[in-house]
Amino acid sequence: MFLKPLPLSKYQSQPTLITTNAPPKPPKISPLMAAAAAAGFGHLSFIPKFPSTKVRTFDFKITSCLSLRQSNDPTLASQNDAVPFGSLRVVFAAGGTGGHIYPAVAIADELKSADPNAQILFLGIPKSMESKAVPNAGYDFAAVPSAKLHRPKLSPRNLFLPYYLVKSIIWSYFKLREFDPHIVIGTGGYVSFPVGIAAVLRGVKLVIQEQNAVPGIANWVLSFLADVVFVAFNSTIDCFPGGNGKCVVCGNPVRSSLRRKNVSKAVARGRFFPKSGEMGEEEVEKVKVLLVLGGSLGANAVNIALLNLYYQMLLEKEDLFIIWQTGVEAYNEMESLVKNHPRLLLKPFMHKMDLAYAAADLIVSRAGAMTCYEILATGKPSILIPSPDVAEGHQFKNASLMADLAGARVITEDELDSTTLGNAIEEILGDESKMADMSERALKAANSNASVEIAQHVLSLVSLSRAKKK
Repeated sequence: MFLKPLPLSKYQSQPTLITTNAPPKPPKISPLMAAAAAAGFGHLSFIPKFPSTKVRTFDFKITSCLSLRQSNDPTLASQNDAVPFGSLRVVFAAGGTGGHIYPAVAIADELKSADPNAQILFLGIPKSMESKAVPNAGYDFAAVPSAKLHRPKLSPRNLFLPYYLVKSIIWSYFKLREFDPHIVIGTGGYVSFPVGIAAVLRGVKLVIQEQNAVPGIANWVLSFLADVVFVAFNSTIDCFPGGNGKCVVCGNPVRSSLRRKNVSKAVARGRFFPKSGEMGEEEVEKVKVLLVLGGSLGANAVNIALLNLYYQMLLEKEDLFIIWQTGVEAYNEMESLVKNHPRLLLKPFMHKMDLAYAAADLIVSRAGAMTCYEILATGKPSILIPSPDVAEGHQFKNASLMADLAGARVITEDELDSTTLGNAIEEILGDESKMADMSERALKAANSNASVEIAQHVLSLVSLSRAKKK
């Protein structure tokens, strides 16, 4: 599928001045909102108090259009093809976990790189992970009420879901009216669905980015309304209705520090284990580093399996080093149970993941979508233990795809114990040819320029939309 280039003359226009002098009129409530409000919830108030809409003046000029071909064209990775856009305004809807937030930040970084004057706003849930992570990344954040779907779906807590959903849609509608974006980008999380619906009601271009091998319910529904659906894998296209017409395979956006790969293995290991720098060259060649990722909050089953295994492994293998991220919630308990060892580093959370990946020879991890793709992008052999608690079995499907693409070893939680995990670690670390094959397959399966390609597609879509309005 190709985006056909159009003659530049169709994109040239005079500067347009848009001013707003009078207070904005209240938005018309669509039949969708009215029906939802009337469906058994008439006694509840759906219209919250909204902040006043700021008067904004924008001056933008379209100088030319960026035409793009399908993302497997290597020329898309060049930033030289990007065309500056004055006052480009983009809203991101992302939240819940780092797997939804950091891809959005990676895309935002590329949009800022292509257009330093771009205005970017993130919408998310108050007092959430995104409310801290987004400002730390240097972007504006605004909160909208949450509309969480509880599991199981027939839970009594979902009784008032329609009320909270409509409330969140209306809040999102007002936020979009105030910011007046050219495009809305949804990368997942509970906030993504109501913001996506509000974008459609506002007539704003909507694109979504699906990180998992198989989409969740929210993105599957939004795919009917979205202009473009960015997916990470070819196999994901078949999971969307009419996917061939809307889906663009770009891979998953990874943080720029991982793409640069400007830290050597020796330097990275020295950051975690300073005394490793005192080793001779022969000893350094034999050293193996095991990186265990228990998730940002913790993976109890993984922590327990390693707890019964780590000390014996360190005693038997003098060339083994372990970096163990326990997760924030599990750290205090694990710290009290784990014995100190000069070749073991225990951390609640890893802030410098680029260094951790650079130092590692083998990774043991859950199978979250972004963790899987970062493993591919860094070319690391892996043992994946998918969480059984994630909705729609996403992690098991991610892990199965990783096994096909990169030869990852998959251990289900039912199979997991210290013996099974220990045998898998020993088998992979003890076979250099196997590790080299897994690394090579991983690198071939990844597209480290995913965020660049998605950003360029977004710029092209906005340019086409602007041209049509002229």
